[in-house]
This record gives sequence, structure tokens and C-alpha cells, in this order.
Amino acid sequence: MSRYRGPKIRIVRRLGELPGLTTKVTTRETLPGQHRQSRLQRNNSSSYSIRLQEKQKLRYNYGLTEKQLFAYVKEAKRLRGATGSVLMQLLEMRLDNIVFRLGLANTIPASRQIINHGHICVNDRKVDIPSFQCHPNDIIEVKNKQTSKQVVSKFLEKTDVKPVPDYLEFERDKIRGKVKRVIESREANIDINELLVVEYYSRK
Repeated sequence: MSRYRGPKIRIVRRLGELPGLTTKVTTRETLPGQHRQSRLQRNNSSSYSIRLQEKQKLRYNYGLTEKQLFAYVKEAKRLRGATGSVLMQLLEMRLDNIVFRLGLANTIPASRQIINHGHICVNDRKVDIPSFQCHPNDIIEVKNKQTSKQVVSKFLEKTDVKPVPDYLEFERDKIRGKVKRVIESREANIDINELLVVEYYSRK
């Protein structure tokens, strides 16, 4: 299954607020589709559909394919620690998410585009892979070229100033950020029960 490129507000109506996917919000209380259903009726959903919904929230928020998310779950199971917490750490420490949380882009797809175009450096080396895993003490900054600084400056002007999470620090005048430590799952930018995601994949 490829990365979703369709109407984003449709996904927000179905799954709820996804800050990494889009800044758009909706006040409509019905699900998308011909046979609309109130969000309040979700309580009647089966245990499988509830786990599927949590998995879809994670996938759409971070802009992952099904194959990528499944690989992250397997990696989280292999590493030491609670699988759900490790999974959230792996996703939150992706470079595209770090760029987004620093405020250099208003969504994760926008930060992925900046990275793909080669505007971001990690520890003075250009990195154009959005899935690059950041680590404590990594320095994330804009490439020292006028065009790169112009591109990111436009994003900074359009993006509302949001508080930078405690595990990061950001020097706005230098357009440079630093990863201070590994994120804790409760600091993620999405309201999700990661244990349900792990349970969903445990059946595979």
C-alpha cells in the first residue's frame, strides 16, 4: 500500500485530529462516505476495528506506508523496552518528524519535502532521507546556502510559532535545532494508544 496522497480532511473526519498530516480541522460530526455515521457511534465498533483505527492514525500522521509501519513494529519488538513506547520513540526520532516539531515546516509531508530537496543538514552533513533516525546531541540545521535558507524562512513565516518540545531546543535566529534526549512516548504530538497498534500487528 503506497503513501496516502488523497483528500486529507477526509482522513481527519474519519480518524480525528492528525497534526502531522495537516493543519486543517473539521467541525463536522459525521464520518465521510455515502452512509454517514456519527463519530459517537464508534463505541459500537468491534475490538478489531478499534485497533485498526489506532493503527491508521499512526500511519497517516507520520506519513508511512503499511510496509514501513510493520517494519517499525518488528524493530520495536526486537529492541529492549516496552514495545509501544519504543515504537513511538522510533517514529518521533525520524528526521522528518524532528524538522516538523522544530517548527521548520507546518506538517510532516512539508518537512519531508524540505529534506528530500536537500535543504537539511545533520551534524554538518546533508541528509536527504526523511526516515533518518536522529539521536541525542544531533544538530539539525538548514544547509548553508541562500536558497535553502530562503525556502525554510518562508515556512517559518507561514508557520505559527509553537512551543518546542522539551527534548529539543531551537535557535530561531540561526535556524538550528538540537536533540537533547530521546523522547518519551507521552510527549508525542498525537493522541494515540500505541498498545492497540502493537496488539493489531501481533495477529500477523
